[in-house]
Amino acid sequence: MFLHWTWGLVALFELQSRKSIYDSPIWNVAEYVSLFLIVLLHEFGHSLACRSVGGRADRILLWPLGGVAYVDPPQRPGAVLWSIAAGPLVNVVLVPITLGVYFFANALLPGASDDLLAYLEMIATINIALLVFNMLPIYPLDGGQILQSILWFFVGQPRSLTIASGIGFLGAAIGCGLAIYIGDWWLVIIAIFAASRCRAGMARAKQLSDMLSQPRYGGLKCPSCGEAPIIGGVVARCACGQQFDPFSTGGVCPSCGRGGGHVPCVMCGRAGDVMAWRMDSR
Repeated sequence: MFLHWTWGLVALFELQSRKSIYDSPIWNVAEYVSLFLIVLLHEFGHSLACRSVGGRADRILLWPLGGVAYVDPPQRPGAVLWSIAAGPLVNVVLVPITLGVYFFANALLPGASDDLLAYLEMIATINIALLVFNMLPIYPLDGGQILQSILWFFVGQPRSLTIASGIGFLGAAIGCGLAIYIGDWWLVIIAIFAASRCRAGMARAKQLSDMLSQPRYGGLKCPSCGEAPIIGGVVARCACGQQFDPFSTGGVCPSCGRGGGHVPCVMCGRAGDVMAWRMDSR
């Protein structure tokens, strides 16, 4: 887990801009830390869900715009959908908890300070706001990625990514316009970032579409994503230095006769033992 160096700078700015909310500045600090605790729990939801379906998730970064869980689920729509949806589900679970604590304190603790009640109300509000914001169907927000994963079941990965990225571009443009109108420059930055990710998503969709149109080996499947390897698209390097297509030689180096080894999939990027590819096809 990492904390970006700019997080502290933005924290100082935010604490200064909201110092009039509470009588004591300690509550401003508690509010900001609690915000990122909620974000951290959200990212842990992504990571643990990804691992539960056999994916890799070993890094979380907290930065001024929120958090990023670096997840690499198996490239199947169900696995990707669960890995993405688990983050917002954490916020769904936190809704009754944060609201319950606030209403309990407000109703049963008549001596509670105004700062405590304002803090508890703000934490509940922040959690709901994060949930609603993340569920907007704008790629690469969780809502946009969930939409892309659902579409993947029906129209395939490249087309679903194109559709989700297109909707994301539209949403980012509208969000940027509204942010400029109300003068919220943080939202402008978020909208520009979202648009850049949508552009990358469209480029990735075109790359995937081009790869899917290439001729494939019949009877072979990637043990991770299930896609057949592209003929001539995989090059393995033997310990002897020879480069060769392992699927055309049965996984045996034509120079020294060594067999086995890991072969990367050009579709999902994961490497699997060459014999696992062959066994998966049976």
